[in-house]
This record gives sequence, structure tokens and C-alpha cells, in this order.
Amino acid sequence: MSEQYQHRARKRFGQNFLHDAGVIDRILRAIHARPGERMLEIGPGQGALTAGLLGSGAELDVVELDKDLIPILNHQFAGRDNFRLHQGDALKFDFTSLGASPHSLRVVGNLPYNISTPLIFHLLDNAGLIRDMHFMLQKEVVERLAAGPGGGDWGRLSIMVQYHCKVEHLFNVGPGAFNPPPKVDSAIVRLVPHETLPHPAKDHRLLERIVREAFNQRRKTLRNTLKALLSSEAIEAANVDGSLRPEQLDLAAFVRLADKLAEQNGAE
Repeated sequence: MSEQYQHRARKRFGQNFLHDAGVIDRILRAIHARPGERMLEIGPGQGALTAGLLGSGAELDVVELDKDLIPILNHQFAGRDNFRLHQGDALKFDFTSLGASPHSLRVVGNLPYNISTPLIFHLLDNAGLIRDMHFMLQKEVVERLAAGPGGGDWGRLSIMVQYHCKVEHLFNVGPGAFNPPPKVDSAIVRLVPHETLPHPAKDHRLLERIVREAFNQRRKTLRNTLKALLSSEAIEAANVDGSLRPEQLDLAAFVRLADKLAEQNGAE
């Protein structure tokens, strides 16, 4: 990269640029972009994945927050007719503005760790547009996304993401693949929105509320953590044991609790 287009990673944007060619190739193979597909890359950085995605013939929109990276990306890719650059915050980006048809948008990103969770929730609000998502995240975040009930990783993030998506922890990536190297290991995750929700809730906002309340004090029993929302009797009526701790419940049980709350609210 010429001196004119040098860029130092910035801490305030949580930037760690991917530079390991073997890892880049492995990620691109996992994504397997094809000609004409609608792709969205969040946080392209210096374009490590961007070049490969464009080379596939996919139609690529990229969203980059750091104004200083815009000339670098334009210098490399502005001549490509399948490249469109949006300068802005992905947390505020209107994904419907891309005009993608339902279940067609493929989302990719080496996500800054400080915004990964809110950004995933923002994308899930648009799950009807999305075919799949491939993200580089902190390894412990991927472990939480892919967790099952019964362990310490099972919590709000696991439940709400698995409500909407099938989650696959694909592979891990060491710090040496980045510049500067982060202090943590990373991992690639694939999220595929369910075409039909396996456990649809009557009101998914009530599900979010139940899950948030339950895990606010994850060491306490459900009858204690949920007492402001549901009585012990209501919990039992949802076919859930109120003496359990939240991490012992599966997604279906949380949906039953949320539906009981919806029923209760409707009866009031």
C-alpha cells in the first residue's frame, strides 16, 4: 500500500486488520460467494476480504465508519461496477435501503468486538432480508452464540440469536492473523436465519424481556428472578420448574414462559 494510503488501526473503532492470506482464503471459502449474489460487508477495513468478495462476481455493498479508510477503499475498488461504498455507522444503517429481496442478503464482517452484540441484534431485526451471516468475532462471543443449555455460556445472546438463527462455530483464528494482534482469540461463526422459527413466540419482545429478567441474576431460581412478571403458579402452568436456574432451561421453555406472560397480559 503506498504511503499516501497508509492507515494505522484505531483503538476507538476497535480496529484489528486481517492480513493472514491463509485465513482470508479460508474465510472466503466458507462464505463461498457466487456471481450476482447480494453481499453486504460491514467494516471492510483495508479491504482484506473485499477483494475476494468482489472477485467472486457478487454485488457488494460495504459499510465503513472510519472516514480515513474511505479513500483507501475507493482507491482499490471504486473502479469495480459491483462495488458500492457507504460511509456510516452499521448500528444505524437502514438495511432495507439496499433494496435486496427477502432472504437474499448475505452479510459478512470482521466485527469490532465493542459493537458485535448490538450489531447482531440490529441485523436480527432485519432477519427477513438475510440469507446468512458470516462474522469474525471474539472466540468467547462465538462460544456464547453456539452454546447449549446447562453451561455458563448459555444466556441472553445464545437464546435470542438461536431463536432467529441456526448457529455454526466454523473455526478459530489466532491473534497473529491481525495487525495489530488483539489480546484475544477470534473465531468465525455462520448464522442462518430460520425460514420457519422452530419455537415461535406469541410476542418476541416479551421473550426478550423474560430472558433479560431471568439472566439479570443468573444464580437465582426462576421463581425469584421472574417474580415481577410471573407468579410461581404461572411458571408451573407453563410446564417449567420454578426451582431451576435460568441456564438450565432450553429455548422452548423460555418461549413457553413468554407465551404465558402474553396470555396474562391479554387477560388483564
